[in-house]
Amino acid sequence: MNRRRSERGGRRAELIAALWLQLKGWTILARRIRTPVGEVDLVARRGQTLAFIEVKARASAATAAFALDHYRLRRVAAAAEALAPRFMRADDDVRIDAIFIVPWRFPRHLSDVWSG
Repeated sequence: MNRRRSERGGRRAELIAALWLQLKGWTILARRIRTPVGEVDLVARRGQTLAFIEVKARASAATAAFALDHYRLRRVAAAAEALAPRFMRADDDVRIDAIFIVPWRFPRHLSDVWSG
C-alpha cells in the first residue's frame, strides 16, 4: 500500500513540475524515461536549452533538499547522457535540473545541479 501511495505521489509531483515548467515557457518532450543506467523524470526544452529534470516531492523543504544526493544525480546524469542524442539539437546547451515539490509552496526549480 505504501509503495502505491508513493508511486501516485511521485506521478502527481511530476505532473505539477511539468505544468510549472510549461507556465515558465518550457516544452515537455518526455516523461519518465528509463534507461539501463538510470531514469529521467522529465525532459524539457526552452529555446536552445535542453534540460533533463529530476523531480523530488517531500513533506518539507529541508527533506526535499536532502532527497537529491550524489548517487541519484549520478544515475540521472548517466541516463541523460544515454538519452541526449535522441533529444539534442546541434547548438543546444544541455543541463540537469531539479524541481522540488513541497506542499503549500510553489515548486522550486534548481538549474544545472550536476557538474560531473
